[in-house]
Amino acid sequence: MATSSSSTPVQEPLQQGLHQDGRRLTPQRLRILDLFERMGAGRHLSAEDVHQQLLEGEAKVSLATIYRTLRLLVDMGFLQELELSEAGRRFELSSADHCDHHHLVCIRCGRTEEFESVPVISAGQAAADQHGFDLIESTLNVRGICPDCR
Repeated sequence: MATSSSSTPVQEPLQQGLHQDGRRLTPQRLRILDLFERMGAGRHLSAEDVHQQLLEGEAKVSLATIYRTLRLLVDMGFLQELELSEAGRRFELSSADHCDHHHLVCIRCGRTEEFESVPVISAGQAAADQHGFDLIESTLNVRGICPDCR
């Protein structure tokens, strides 16, 4: 995967955020975030998936670098982390217009489908109100077996 000299949609905000923390915008960091940008919201990738995608694009990035970069991008708010007991950790692009969604996860293959549910959001708000919490997010992970694994 060749890096072009033109700016990607995420390059400037990423560079600014890294600069504020005294860090550099490395080609590896940019490649990883660019991969999520190209795939779009709703795609859930593990660190290994990211590694494989980059290798297929002929970008040489170590798995250790990918793990560190994914953690950094979550901390900076560019990615969201989804912890699934069966499928490990998955990452997806953060998106303001795609924030209140939930996940249906196959316990055999890890396939992850998203869905929206106003009652889940309402239940989260009601629980937060009842206990004096300020609601930040309300998410639900539903575990099941997908049609392909039955």
